[in-house]
Amino acid sequence: MDRQWGILKKIFGWYGLLGCVFFMTLGTLYYKTHQLMAISEEMVGTSYRLSTLAKSMLEQLLAMEENEKKFLVLRNPQYKEYFASSLKEFEVRLSEALALLGGTGDALPLENVAHEFHSSRPAVLMAMDGEPTGTLWIPEETLNRWIQKVSLFKEMEERRTQIANRSLHQHGRTALRWGFIGIAVSLAACLLGAFSLARSIRRPLRELQRGIRALTRKGSAEPVKILSKDEFGELAFAFNEMLHRLDEEERLRTDFLSMLTHEIRNPLTTVRESIRLVEEETMGPVHASQKRFLNLALRELDRIGDLLGQLLQTSRLESQTLHMDPQVIGPGDLVDAAVHRAAPLGQAKGVIVHSSVADDLPNIIGDMDHLQRVLMNLVANAVKFSPSGATVHVRAEKDAEGRVVFSVRDQGPGIPKAEQPLVFRKYYRVSSFQDHFDGTGLGLHIAKHIVEAHGGKIWVESEPGQGSTFFFHLPVKG
Repeated sequence: MDRQWGILKKIFGWYGLLGCVFFMTLGTLYYKTHQLMAISEEMVGTSYRLSTLAKSMLEQLLAMEENEKKFLVLRNPQYKEYFASSLKEFEVRLSEALALLGGTGDALPLENVAHEFHSSRPAVLMAMDGEPTGTLWIPEETLNRWIQKVSLFKEMEERRTQIANRSLHQHGRTALRWGFIGIAVSLAACLLGAFSLARSIRRPLRELQRGIRALTRKGSAEPVKILSKDEFGELAFAFNEMLHRLDEEERLRTDFLSMLTHEIRNPLTTVRESIRLVEEETMGPVHASQKRFLNLALRELDRIGDLLGQLLQTSRLESQTLHMDPQVIGPGDLVDAAVHRAAPLGQAKGVIVHSSVADDLPNIIGDMDHLQRVLMNLVANAVKFSPSGATVHVRAEKDAEGRVVFSVRDQGPGIPKAEQPLVFRKYYRVSSFQDHFDGTGLGLHIAKHIVEAHGGKIWVESEPGQGSTFFFHLPVKG
């Protein structure tokens, strides 16, 4: 058969899918984490530094204004030095801020301040070196204008930091959400894959299990359904091929047995009639010793005839539908007929055959000859396996569902649990009985075929060392 998706391909396919989902989730998390790091770096490396510089520039401008006024009032040269130090520090901070901004649109307020500062710086230095005139080195309105612009810049950077914080928070939530989504998708894909893979394996396995159990218990089975095109499909196909070959071999064996039985019966009949003629002294007088051996030969010929009859009946049962003459039968009549026919067997072995029929049992529908054969077979087996002095119980009673159940209980060695489902198979004999009891292994197989042809069921209950009880039920009239 053409195999497509094997078990390994299915497993690797699902693992590949899970790997893709996992790496997509990992890639998304990495991308979001990278964005978070970029935003954080921008906040720490640029915005935070610019805000710090703006704050420092404001402090220097205020210090310049304060020291300038103090010098004009107190004429203390130390305040001039403080002013010069603040002026230099302001210039350094302003240059650093402009370098960080790199000529972007956000640098416009500081660029205006820087232009005015560098334009007025020579005059400021000249005024500081000259004699005090009572006027401010940097006009107050100029300082206020610079303070206003630096404050505006500081507010812009603080607002940008807030926006970056919100963006950082949003990206963090997005990364977390995608992480949960990835985990959920991975888990769902894992569960779906496991369920699908388990189902694709379980269905053909259950079908094969059904076929193997039927073959083990019944000796035959219907072909199993091929539910996949993987290794299990190949196994089911091979199982069906095996069943086909077994059926062919069984058919050939049945045809051979049927032909052999017919071929043997003819010379066997000739031998039997010849012995009868000799026994009846047609060919001359026969003394007692010779007659004893002739009787022994006739018994063995009858035994061979019974064996051939069983083989021929088995062949007929399997090659064609069982021919029945259904009629209304009383359960008591069926039990009495079987016990009457089995009485000589019990007397010969010293086994008592006891029968018991419940009152008011409904009549059953079936073929009297075939059903007598079933019950007679079960009673004969019970007598054979029971020791001398034992009692075989034959009963007919009604079960909870209103069906008539027949049972035959012996006091024999019992049947092991493992072999109980096999005793109805053709030619099967319990392993522990093969060396102690004769038999062909066909009687129970024939009985099962007849009971099931009547729409009933036959089964056995047994405990090793405590005997066995064979049951079968039949449909009732009406």
